[in-house]
Amino acid sequence: MEAAQVSIYGMSTSGNCYKVRLLLEQLGRDYQWHEVDSANGATHTADYLARNPNGKVPMLETSDGRRLVESNAILHWLAEGSALLPDDPWQRAQMLSWMFFEQYSHEPYVAVARFISGWTPLDSPRRAELPRLRAQSAQALAVMETHLRQADWFSGKHYGIADIALFAYSHCAGDGGVDLQPFPHVRDWLLRVRQTPGFVALPAVDAEVARRLAASQQDDH
Repeated sequence: MEAAQVSIYGMSTSGNCYKVRLLLEQLGRDYQWHEVDSANGATHTADYLARNPNGKVPMLETSDGRRLVESNAILHWLAEGSALLPDDPWQRAQMLSWMFFEQYSHEPYVAVARFISGWTPLDSPRRAELPRLRAQSAQALAVMETHLRQADWFSGKHYGIADIALFAYSHCAGDGGVDLQPFPHVRDWLLRVRQTPGFVALPAVDAEVARRLAASQQDDH
């Protein structure tokens, strides 16, 4: 059966949206990308909310009008039938456990630290949250480090969508002032992901965001 044509609504510099782009590129699948500036309210227009009442990106829309939201659910659907989704039920459950971990114990700290560092003004009161977020990010990375001492991947015996999910924000954790140096196995895993076939990098941020990220990193030293 021919795969449905898909359109992705996303913000290119968002890690959650990058997950979907990376998977599509590695699957070699055609797709249309619709840039949505969620940082400046584009997900809360009447038109967008009619498509996704939760007002977030990414959102996948098929050519026959079906819509799917939540980045990891999108990964799971897109990867069906590919080598990036384990066939073994136990390995698939383990993969899903890491994807839940990413959304509940990792992304809320690593991604939010990155967002505050780059997408809020340098005098934002939200920057008071950064020390706590960085500490909790380190805790999540420590859990990953423990796993990677005895395994190469988070998706079973091979690279898969749990690795994509965790890579999306782990590799740019430094943007939020989170130090990866104490986690050598995590750093080795990041390199392995970058070496997978079809890998594409997270798009660069604009100059103003880059300035804020640099200033935030300097504040740590």
